[in-house]
Amino acid sequence: MPFIVFKGEKIEIPEGVKVSDWLKENRPEVYKKAVVLRKGDKLLDLASTLSSEEEAEILTDEDPESLEVLRHSTAHLMAQAVKHLFPDAKVTIGPAIENGFYYDFDVPEPFTPEDLKKIEKEMKKLASQKIPIVREEIPREEAIKMFREMREDYKVEIIEEIDDEKVSIYRQGDFVDLCRGPHLDHTGRIKHFKLLSVAGAYWRGDERNKMLSRIYGTAFFKKEDLDNYLKFLEEARKRDHRKLGKELDLFSFNEHIGPGLVLWHPRGARIRRIMEDFWVAEHYKNGYELLYTPHIAREDLWRISGHLDFYAEHMFKGMEVEGQRYLVKPMNCPFHIQIYKTKKRSYRDLPFRWAELGTVYRYEKSGVLHGLLRVRGFTQDDAHIFCTPEQLEDEIIEVIRFSLKILRTFGFEDFHVFLSTRPEKYVGTLENWERATEALKIGLEKAGLKYDIDPGEGVFYGPKIDIKIKDSLGREWQCSTIQVDFNLPERFDMTYIGPDGKEHRPIMIHRALMGSFERFFGTLIEHYAGAFPMWLAPEQVVVLPLSEKFEKYAEKIYSILREEGIRVVLDNRSESLGYRIRDNQKKKVPVMVIVGEKEESTGTISLRWRDGKQEHEVKVEEFIARIREIIDNKT
Repeated sequence: MPFIVFKGEKIEIPEGVKVSDWLKENRPEVYKKAVVLRKGDKLLDLASTLSSEEEAEILTDEDPESLEVLRHSTAHLMAQAVKHLFPDAKVTIGPAIENGFYYDFDVPEPFTPEDLKKIEKEMKKLASQKIPIVREEIPREEAIKMFREMREDYKVEIIEEIDDEKVSIYRQGDFVDLCRGPHLDHTGRIKHFKLLSVAGAYWRGDERNKMLSRIYGTAFFKKEDLDNYLKFLEEARKRDHRKLGKELDLFSFNEHIGPGLVLWHPRGARIRRIMEDFWVAEHYKNGYELLYTPHIAREDLWRISGHLDFYAEHMFKGMEVEGQRYLVKPMNCPFHIQIYKTKKRSYRDLPFRWAELGTVYRYEKSGVLHGLLRVRGFTQDDAHIFCTPEQLEDEIIEVIRFSLKILRTFGFEDFHVFLSTRPEKYVGTLENWERATEALKIGLEKAGLKYDIDPGEGVFYGPKIDIKIKDSLGREWQCSTIQVDFNLPERFDMTYIGPDGKEHRPIMIHRALMGSFERFFGTLIEHYAGAFPMWLAPEQVVVLPLSEKFEKYAEKIYSILREEGIRVVLDNRSESLGYRIRDNQKKKVPVMVIVGEKEESTGTISLRWRDGKQEHEVKVEEFIARIREIIDNKT
């Protein structure tokens, strides 16, 4: 007889009987907790049958796979509700995704927030009816005929691309959908869900196709988990760098200039300059030299590098100059190689560590642009290391150490590291790819870092290490990348003279610690909710005279602080003190210095810190020493 396993207990069941039906009748306490079956590495509906000697494990709401099944079933429930309320809507696809689900619909008019409320209400009604969700397998041609009669053109298009003789569909009441499954066994198991937003999405992600209306939602097994997630989303909305960027006057975009091209405002530019100065100083301390290279280059350079073959879709179209075609650079590496090749190099010269704050341009589809996090023009904190094979391991270990030091200085302590291996489209020999991948593995292990393999996600010229940082809300952001490249040195015929007097090929390491200033700055805004630490804040101190009568004393304090190199602002506007305090709180200035009659008579200052703490009659020199320590320690 077949059997099922529930929390280590083996339960025999009759052959050919639906597991869900048998559990309801014989083990209701198990049925209540059961969500889906796992047989080997495959998930099955709870209503599946097992043949002789087969074994399946029961997954409960404590298993991660179960949450994905719940969300997929909730997407179907949403589609059923949409079809009830908007009968002319055409359904496309509705998968579970990280933290939720979505479903795309072809409708005459995009859904509105009011529509979402109606859809959610209908979903709750359908869920309460405990409608069975039933899997069927039918001949492919029969499925095409059925969906064509239903005027579900998108489903027909999908089925026509399937080679199998049969396809699986799921029915729940009057709703039927093409799907591989698995699903919950009835809609009553869907209890805690929320529709979140509407967005536009091209059919199959192709901007040449029709724009669809996408509804995003989420679902959980427990109400507490849903409530916590909605609170998390609310906090994330408050921290949205696009919202804070406008409120704090840090950056903007402009339609006359073009999407994905950032305008840095004075306050944002001030923070960027602080970041750049720190970056430059640290690179000089760590044995790097700085380079500057042009923004464009002849097309031939990108042909030699392989970008025209492997990266052309992400490159902006070029320009014709004196009969030569030039392209805007998407990367800095070929320029650094040309500097290397200006003269013969010896093994005694290596390694070269060359860094550049290089602005590059990459064509991203308008649908994926997202504030500072996905742009078309950005500045990489780029560097390339040219070394001998014997130096490779040590250089990788050092780059990992340097990366973590930089990230920790900016306040990040939690990292998720990936080793990305060879993609389908690649250049170079398998032997070199294996050597490069092994070198990165050894570097990670010697650095004592745990990592996950990310199969096929390397760049076309080599494998890479990606370091994702976790922010104060626990969200992961792609940041540092370290890539080993045996291919570009070969393509550009780079050499050095070895100890044997013969020519040898150097190895190239590509690395970016922050990734790009734009993306990293957006991450910092959200991590700190715009309240930057003292060393990064555009204004570290604002001096507020209690009234016009104390302006001269305020000006004196302002001048002293400014001479000490502290970024200080004098706010002597005619508005009330309360108004000026509130306005500077909105700007998230770390500390306000307030001066009035008492402070002037004693030669002291009063302090109002960003966290609400207040101090009175503080000596100016004591305040400067404390501020200087905070800035110098970057705390």
